[in-house]
Amino acid sequence: MNLTQLQFVQAIAETGSFSRAAERCFVTQPTLSNAVAHLEDELGGRLFSRTTRKVGLTPLGEHLLPFIRSALGAIDDLLQSAKLYKS
Repeated sequence: MNLTQLQFVQAIAETGSFSRAAERCFVTQPTLSNAVAHLEDELGGRLFSRTTRKVGLTPLGEHLLPFIRSALGAIDDLLQSAKLYKS
């Protein structure tokens, strides 16, 4: 698991689309999809239900999204703290 994968999950959850999330993250859609698939393998379940028209969180995805947001928020806090410490 890495931060990029977590950022991708958050972007998909916020946009409701793999292609829009890929645009937001400045990667190709296959790159984003592969990263999420690897994360899902590592976590042992799907985070998103996918149809040709809609992307939604699975129950596992809904359960884990707050933890993902918390982890990404902690990274932002760490970076901000480091920046302030240098000042």
